[in-house]
Amino acid sequence: MSTLIALSGSLRRASFNTALLRAAASLAPAGVTVDVRTLHGIPVYDGDDEARGVPEAVTELRAAIKAADGVLIGCPEYNNSFSGVLKNGLDWLSRPSGEGTKTFGGKPVAVMGGTPGNGGTLLGQNALLPVLRTFGADPWWGGRLTVSQIHKLFDEQGTLVDAALTEQVRGFMAGFVAHLRVRVQ
Repeated sequence: MSTLIALSGSLRRASFNTALLRAAASLAPAGVTVDVRTLHGIPVYDGDDEARGVPEAVTELRAAIKAADGVLIGCPEYNNSFSGVLKNGLDWLSRPSGEGTKTFGGKPVAVMGGTPGNGGTLLGQNALLPVLRTFGADPWWGGRLTVSQIHKLFDEQGTLVDAALTEQVRGFMAGFVAHLRVRVQ
């Protein structure tokens, strides 16, 4: 049995990236639990706030990531980079100093994302990689999933309705889980 934390970098209620993570959770291989999370409840990072204590939402998310076998990040793309919401969440997870490495060090991480535009979040995902490298994460290089025109592939309820993307996500999840299982052996 493997457990993944799927972390969405979007707060929007009808987020396509959160919907993509929910689809990935439903298409994960048997024996895999995927806990889809958002960064709701995590305030904007402020060192003065940190001096008073790390917020409970951060502490709880950090513990869940540490306990998981891997992390799947739903990476939106804003202005050729990843979202400020995701950066803020990762900044909090890295506090106090050294916690980023304690949380993500050696942890397998896969990245996926979608956008209504044509870029498929490739630039946002590329911008995320140096942060993951700083934390000592183990990015899965077997594949990244970038989805263009994502608004055409989900229905109004946020359900994946495109057969080709369904198979692509299923294959992506199978590859990432195989990577996790090889690491355990």
